[in-house]
Amino acid sequence: MPVTTNREKPDLDSREHIEDFVDRFYARLLADEQLAPIFLEIAAVDLAVHLPHIKDYWCKLLLGEQGYRRHTMNIHRRLHRKRPLTAADFQRWLAHFNATLDESFRGEQTERARRIAAAIAGNMQASLPVHS
Repeated sequence: MPVTTNREKPDLDSREHIEDFVDRFYARLLADEQLAPIFLEIAAVDLAVHLPHIKDYWCKLLLGEQGYRRHTMNIHRRLHRKRPLTAADFQRWLAHFNATLDESFRGEQTERARRIAAAIAGNMQASLPVHS
């Protein structure tokens, strides 16, 4: 029988784990000197409002929950008009996403989240006129 410990990394298979992931991920983003100003100054997100939306978004994508009903492309198009999002921005966002997963999570849903995030970054770059 395999030995298990409390130190095993959880999968993104529950709202609790997804919420923990989003909190960790945003802590990284908001500590990043390149990305933090996009969220805090340009988009001027209210984290008390924004983070629950992002948690609902990932719960919809990974768990099939129906709480998220916003159109993400329109939100990012408005932001892009204020400050063009670059390929470097998307790469950095994805690097933080993957680093957060690597540090604290593991499993089938975690790998699915990794693939979805890569697709999101790719779709955003394809849909917005991105400059290097």
